[in-house]
Amino acid sequence: MQMHKLLLLVVACTCASSWSVGATQWQWIDKDGHKVFSDLPPPPDIPEKNILKQPGGGQPSAPPASAEGAQSAAAAPASAAKPAASAPGSGKDKELEEKKAQAEAAEAAKKKAEEAKVAKAKADNCARARAAKAAFDAGKPITQANAQGERIFLDGPAYAAEAKRVDEIVASDCVR
Repeated sequence: MQMHKLLLLVVACTCASSWSVGATQWQWIDKDGHKVFSDLPPPPDIPEKNILKQPGGGQPSAPPASAEGAQSAAAAPASAAKPAASAPGSGKDKELEEKKAQAEAAEAAKKKAEEAKVAKAKADNCARARAAKAAFDAGKPITQANAQGERIFLDGPAYAAEAKRVDEIVASDCVR
């Protein structure tokens, strides 16, 4: 029976210690508006109003207004503890910022490559449209394939419509 009591006591102590470790959770809103959860206190640049939860299970409380001496005594250790305790956590913030910067750089490079691809396609289209316009302006006969795949020469209205279409392409894609 004594063994069961001892075992029960060990299990209760283990549960109590693991519960108290889990209760040391900080929660705040960072400068970007994201909610942060950590077992370390927030960096010193986080205002008190952005601290949502601190160890001990509660909301951060404002010190009482009547005890000014107690305020300064209580504020000094808290402010002294924050920089020392947040130093290890600041490395994670830097790492996160670096990853964010890398992702933004990759996105910018992807966007730039897409813009270059579009610009090249416009330049190619412009070159073809200018060559077609030169052929129209020279009065050369123009052929197209019809629905059956046969080549036909463009006559009056079809020739004029195609010339107008080529002029519109030159005007839109060949902007300098």
